[in-house]
Amino acid sequence: MINDIRQDAQVRMEKCLEMFKTHISKVRTGRAHPSILDGIQVDYYGSATPLRQLANVVVEDSRTLAITLFDRSLGPAVEKAIMSADLGLNPSSAGTVIRVPLPPLTEERRKDLTKVVRNEAEQGRVSIRNVRRDANDKVKVLLKDKEISEDDERRSQDDIQKLTDVYIKKVDEALAEKEAELMAF
Repeated sequence: MINDIRQDAQVRMEKCLEMFKTHISKVRTGRAHPSILDGIQVDYYGSATPLRQLANVVVEDSRTLAITLFDRSLGPAVEKAIMSADLGLNPSSAGTVIRVPLPPLTEERRKDLTKVVRNEAEQGRVSIRNVRRDANDKVKVLLKDKEISEDDERRSQDDIQKLTDVYIKKVDEALAEKEAELMAF
């Protein structure tokens, strides 16, 4: 019973960590990466469609993305979607390929992005702590129902706290790595 609660907490904490890493991967660091354009939706015959389904996005060089459209008639719509996505990008069409140069980040912008990443890290920590609280509540219910002893409750709460500490440390490590990446010139 206690092992099930611990396993469930571990799985949920792992999901919180993965979500945090996904969120910070979208923060651009000056290097071109196709995932920068992942959230862009293009109006394709009346329905919003992800850019990834309409085109092939590749890294041309360290500061340029190249978008090869499957349907050439979508060029203006894709350019408009990228400009309106509020990413600070200005695509330029060159025949069948749309190039998206990434401007170098200013120091002020880097500091702003660092604040964003720190906020995401705090959200990740809060999520992990919420999982800990839920797991501890389940253990207390078991104690209340007299299915486990007080010693078992204390031991399981210590285990859950150790698990929480491990995952918060992983969030902090990912945060430090991303901050170093952002502040590197």
